[in-house]
Amino acid sequence: MIGKLTGKLDSSFEGGCIFDVNGVGYLVSCSSRALAALPPPPAVASLMIETSVREDAITLYGFADATERDWFRMLTSIQSVGPKVALSLLSALSPADMARAILAGDKGALTRAAGVGPKLAIRLISELQAKVGGMPVGPAFAPGLSALPLPANSVVAETVSVLLNLGWKRPEAQATVSRVADRLGEGVAIELLIRESLKELAPK
Repeated sequence: MIGKLTGKLDSSFEGGCIFDVNGVGYLVSCSSRALAALPPPPAVASLMIETSVREDAITLYGFADATERDWFRMLTSIQSVGPKVALSLLSALSPADMARAILAGDKGALTRAAGVGPKLAIRLISELQAKVGGMPVGPAFAPGLSALPLPANSVVAETVSVLLNLGWKRPEAQATVSRVADRLGEGVAIELLIRESLKELAPK
């Protein structure tokens, strides 16, 4: 199985590229974000690879980093999400944006990806909300949404930690979460607190 390719970028095109590794050209399918991160041909570059082996084909999927690859693996574990749809999602939304959309229950953001309709968006939100907290969202936030130390063992503190890892500044995150927690009352579930906080923080 191929896990990584380093070689000369022979060419790139919509949906993929060809890597020349010691004279062998590897056809790799990629998201638009992964392609945008590559240097222009014929520069030397690297891609993380996910290898798919079927009876009739061996297909290579390339990613700019391990974060994108891990999201691809998680997305393709969902029924009706094949590699093409997973790459479409990764092209339309960064891992951080996708995490925000899933946690906030934002179907509209997910349906911006080609091949994702309202029903599939609902399925993604339903099946992934519990998993997103353990996923990386980018080099600046790795290894995951729960990576930062919590100032206190509380639902509010955990929610603030999630928002910090998704890119919001601490003052804004703390003020919003405290306001939403007061509105929802004591004993609110963390999933609801995250979702409502994200709705308030979303651009109007």
